[in-house]
Amino acid sequence: MDRAEMLVKLKNKLSPKRYVHSIGVEYTAGALAMAYGEDVNRARLAGLLHDCAKGYSNDEKLKKALKFKLPVSDTERENPDLLHGKLGAYYAKEKYGVTDAGVLSAITYHTTGHPDMSLLDKIIFVADYIEPNRKMIFELPEIRYEAFHDLDKAVVHILKNTLDYLDGKHVVIDEMTEKAYQFYVNKK
Repeated sequence: MDRAEMLVKLKNKLSPKRYVHSIGVEYTAGALAMAYGEDVNRARLAGLLHDCAKGYSNDEKLKKALKFKLPVSDTERENPDLLHGKLGAYYAKEKYGVTDAGVLSAITYHTTGHPDMSLLDKIIFVADYIEPNRKMIFELPEIRYEAFHDLDKAVVHILKNTLDYLDGKHVVIDEMTEKAYQFYVNKK
C-alpha cells in the first residue's frame, strides 16, 4: 500500500487531532532518521502508522487484542490504552501490508519503550513525544534539543518524565517502561 492510500485510510480511522499528530510523528521520525543514519522511509512509515489503532475505545482495544491472540499483560488489562502499540503493529501488518519487523517493533513499543531498543525503536519513541503538534509538556524544549544531540539521553529523559507523571497520577505503570528506564540508566 502506498502512502496516499495509507493517508486516506488513517484519515477515516483517526480523529483529526490524532491524524495531525501522526503526520507530525512521521516527519519528526524522518528528521531524526536523517540525523542518526537510520533509513528515512522506514522511520517515516513507522511514524505514520504508530497510532493506527489508537482510535478504538479501551474496551475495543482489549477485545481486539484477545481476538487476534496478542499477548496481554495484567497491566494492559487494567489500562487497555497501552495495547494500541501491539494492536497497531498487528494492523500495520494485516491492514497496511507492512512486513518489516523493525517497523513493526517500533510501532509496538512506541509508548512503553523496552530495554536495548533498536535505533528505529528509539526514533519512534522519541518522535512520538517531541513532534511539533504536541502540547507543551514538562521539559519538552530540553528533550527536543537532546533528541537531535544525544538520542539515548532523550530516551532516558522521556522515560523518567513518563514514570514520574504516571506515579503522580497513582496509576498502574507498565513494567516494560520501568525495565527500559533501568536499562538505559544502568547503560550510562
